[in-house]
Amino acid sequence: MSKLEDIEKAVSTLSAEERAKLRAWLDELDEQAFDDQIERDAKAGKLDQLEQRALSNLAAGRVRDL
Repeated sequence: MSKLEDIEKAVSTLSAEERAKLRAWLDELDEQAFDDQIERDAKAGKLDQLEQRALSNLAAGRVRDL
């Protein structure tokens, strides 16, 4: 049996409250992974072009308040 199958079997035995806590934890894990990726991309300069385009649009008056 694979790790994933073991996890699926274990999750199927959880109560509704335990599954809700697991979902919340998984959401936090995904959010942290996303934040970490953005940070790595920013440090590597991968977002510089987007920043420059946004600043250019702002300077040209092509933006509006939401």
